[in-house]
Amino acid sequence: MESPTTPPAGGHGSGATAAAAAGGQGGGWFGRDPKGAHGPRRPGQPESGESTPESARPTEHHRAPAAVGPAERQPAPPPAAVPSATELLRRTMAEIEPIADRVTSYFYALLFLRHPGLRDLFPAAMDTQRDRLFKALLTAATHADDPVTLTTYLTHLGRGHRKYGTLPQHYPAVGEALIGALARHAPGTWGPRTEAAWVGAYTTISQIMIDAATEDELRAPAWWQAEVVAHVMPTKDVAVVTVRPDGPYPFLAGQYTALETPWWPRVWRHYSFASAPRSDGLLSFHVKAVPAGWVSNALVHRARTGDVIRLGPPAGSMTVDHTSDNGLLCLGGGTGIAPIKALVEDVARHGRRRSVDVFYGARRNQGLYDIDTMLRLQQSHPWLSVRPVVDDGPVGLLAGGIPQAVREFGPWHTHDAYLSGPPGMIRCSVDTLVGIGIPTHRIRHDSIEELVGATT
Repeated sequence: MESPTTPPAGGHGSGATAAAAAGGQGGGWFGRDPKGAHGPRRPGQPESGESTPESARPTEHHRAPAAVGPAERQPAPPPAAVPSATELLRRTMAEIEPIADRVTSYFYALLFLRHPGLRDLFPAAMDTQRDRLFKALLTAATHADDPVTLTTYLTHLGRGHRKYGTLPQHYPAVGEALIGALARHAPGTWGPRTEAAWVGAYTTISQIMIDAATEDELRAPAWWQAEVVAHVMPTKDVAVVTVRPDGPYPFLAGQYTALETPWWPRVWRHYSFASAPRSDGLLSFHVKAVPAGWVSNALVHRARTGDVIRLGPPAGSMTVDHTSDNGLLCLGGGTGIAPIKALVEDVARHGRRRSVDVFYGARRNQGLYDIDTMLRLQQSHPWLSVRPVVDDGPVGLLAGGIPQAVREFGPWHTHDAYLSGPPGMIRCSVDTLVGIGIPTHRIRHDSIEELVGATT
């Protein structure tokens, strides 16, 4: 599992709790004030309907002040604003942010203690997976007031969680652990209304994910088996791995998927497709082995022809809009050149002469392992321009990194930008593109959170 969701009917959040989350009355969290409709009684004030005792009436020496005329009356202060459910969620998030590791650890301890059977859904070592599920839950909750973004995000998660073996009956347990962890570690913001807001948010989250998984089950498997048919190493730490899936695998150029190797069960990592869809159905991935990277090292140094890996469903929105005439500004760093190459092939297949400018970056010249392929594509397509960039480049190559190189060329106001590479490169490049006037809705890249998972 990567992220949680809402309990279905009958689970955590149903019945009286769900009614409270929806603002129900009749003894719920939002019922009548137990002290009465008029609020708590002040000292010396009689109960409603009780006559004022003689001793409490004003005397000659203790008279009520004279009535204030209309012109002298001061306006009553406005009632305090009642925070929305989304505001309550964000207050909790702000409180737990400094102790996120502690909250995450408690969440999993609670989940596995109360529901030990769920431990089998997770990898043996929880170092990377541990943070993903809890972060995804919190990310979803903070988008509760943006139904379009929330639904898109959760639909992808719901479909992707099928490969972990997640079932609808697992969601209440996750919700229970989530509420328990937040209640324990957010005492400053926690209370009945805040709990109701989180229960309501989780209920919405889980139902969207369950519905997405149910719909996806009707049209696609939870995963595909794929045989390695080619394994080429252009450098000592990069492999181009080509596989043949055991059935039709529909995807779009620019998307990515999750891979699981037989050597590390239940450990999935994200990799982009290195080509547009091919007539032979084969899929290629560029994988760089990184220190302590379980999946990346297995794919680079251990995988061989004939080995079988598993593929999750395709995901990602870094795809070409073929109804537009805008040019493409493509920035690829390291193995991030793989989906950029796929986008170039996709434009070529559609036969439209659109300007495509590629900046291919690496720290050193040796990192441009696929430059020959990109230069051959440039020779075949006059609308394509490829510029190699290195941080400290020799004569003939652009130096200083991709963001600096992009500033030297252009203008790019008629281009849509596509970015793929290390998270730091993407963050810096996005800032550069926004700074030179490209609106954010025309800048596309993979989720930074997913990219972090792809580096292990």
